[in-house]
Amino acid sequence: MSLFESKTQQPPKNGLLLLQGLILLLFCIFALRFWYLQIHKGEYFSEQARNNQLRQDNLYAPRGLIRDRNGNLLAVNEPAYALGIVREDCKNLDATLEMVSKWSGIELAEIKKVFAKMRRRVKPFEPLILVPNLTFEQVAVIEANSMHWPGLEVVVRPRRKYLQGPLLSHVLGYVAEVDVAELEGDSDLAVGDYVGKQGLEYVLEKRFRGIKGRRQSEVDATGRRLKERILTPPVAGEDIDLSIDLDLQELGGKLLEGKAGAVVVMNPDNGQILAFVSAPSYDNNAFTAGLSQKQWLALRDDPRTPLQNRVIQSVYPPGSVFKMTVAGAGLHYGVITPEDTIYCPGFTKLGKYVFRCWKRGGHGETDLEKSLVESCDVYYYKLGMKLGVDKLSEYAVAAGFGKPTGISLPHEKGGLIPTRKWKRKRFGEIWHPGENLNFAIGQGYTLVTPLQVARSISSLINGGRLLRPQLLAGEPAEEQGRIPLTDAQREIIRKAMISTVDKPHGTARRLRMKGVVIGGKTGTAQVVKLTEELKKMKDKDIPYKYRDHAWMASFAEKGTKRYVVVCMVEHGLHGASGAGPVVKAIYDHIFKEKKEKK
Repeated sequence: MSLFESKTQQPPKNGLLLLQGLILLLFCIFALRFWYLQIHKGEYFSEQARNNQLRQDNLYAPRGLIRDRNGNLLAVNEPAYALGIVREDCKNLDATLEMVSKWSGIELAEIKKVFAKMRRRVKPFEPLILVPNLTFEQVAVIEANSMHWPGLEVVVRPRRKYLQGPLLSHVLGYVAEVDVAELEGDSDLAVGDYVGKQGLEYVLEKRFRGIKGRRQSEVDATGRRLKERILTPPVAGEDIDLSIDLDLQELGGKLLEGKAGAVVVMNPDNGQILAFVSAPSYDNNAFTAGLSQKQWLALRDDPRTPLQNRVIQSVYPPGSVFKMTVAGAGLHYGVITPEDTIYCPGFTKLGKYVFRCWKRGGHGETDLEKSLVESCDVYYYKLGMKLGVDKLSEYAVAAGFGKPTGISLPHEKGGLIPTRKWKRKRFGEIWHPGENLNFAIGQGYTLVTPLQVARSISSLINGGRLLRPQLLAGEPAEEQGRIPLTDAQREIIRKAMISTVDKPHGTARRLRMKGVVIGGKTGTAQVVKLTEELKKMKDKDIPYKYRDHAWMASFAEKGTKRYVVVCMVEHGLHGASGAGPVVKAIYDHIFKEKKEKK
């Protein structure tokens, strides 16, 4: 017999009820939680799940390429890396920003400033760009540690690269990250975009920009991309061919190396610019990569002002290159004829004042052609007195001075053609007779740009048309007006310019070239009024900032090909020796090149 009788062995009823109660309670808890998640919060969590699983972002469009007239690439795009933060995936914002500062070498305060400035403009699930440009080394470190820092994302986008750097910076300009004002003014822009800030990049921004694409990505809980699908591909910006000849541009840059000045090579028949050189220059790639405050201040405060576009933004007294304009005014108003002569003893008097010619012994009997060939100041002093400020100003404006040329570049200056009204408003004074004399030799208040001079020379040989300077290849000639001279009157000045090169006493005789018709005019423009001390100094002993500016304005013809070349060298002393060699070297290149091709 067993120790326990089966009839007396009963299960514990209280324990069974407890177990059943626990199972029922657990079931209720699960049911309640299920109801809360699936029904009460179902729509919310469904939306969150969709957002976590699928995200859409932009695909950056590459900017259009830039080429010269011969197909040489000037501006291209290369892959660049930026660091963004997706706030929705970031678990510890302060620690993450601190780590970004450590990786990038940028001050934490600056990182936080960028974050605070842009957070309202970027959705929580989109990358907010904290560091616009990363090195390969930085990318490697970030990618290696990405698992530990959810929310950080390396963004790949195209970055502008200028293959010639400083050589074309004043033409092409540069791109940089969009600022707040630009974001507010253009709905197509977003934080982190790059836009044109200067040069053609700025003027042709809409053509270069292209259209962004759209990408859908499947991501995991840490924000890592698992799958991607292109919804709409990006459309690249428009490619642009310039009228610039890269070989000529490179030559001009080399000839002005170490100098401050400008060179313009222009086709007088259609206004196309073949070379546009401003020296010194700057590397526009530095702006694309991102300048530090220290770098920007060093560039901005450089005493040689490399940011200044000397072709269209610097204005200078034109000196003797303005004499062709004054000669044109004399012919237009009938004040002179080509045969009229004056006697130049080396000076002329106006009251108690003596106005001297550059040639101390004088030029003797001088007619219009000789006045240009030998650049006689006394001839123009007397012509200026006959014309007066009203006629001089009226004709100079009609000849294209005193207003911008309209070239497709920002911030062009119009120079200055003085008038009685201007002087009274500017200084509160009347116009004095002696100022007509300075006006007539391109001194005094008169200021012009090198591009204005090039357009003026072009009008003398293209039928009198003032053409808008063009930087894009294939653009049709755009006539803006005509200089008020007859064909015969223009031919008088044109022949005098040729004689200035061909005749033994011509001031531009260094430009002579066999088989090529070349006309020229030198100019030496005073920067300051010469003191007796400065007059006694040799050229090499005059302090640089007090030396005269050097001009050479010219044209060349061979067969059906015609060119206008203008060079201005700041503080170059004399037009013939300071600017002349630059112009001569350019013509040697142009016409030797043509000969070799034949």
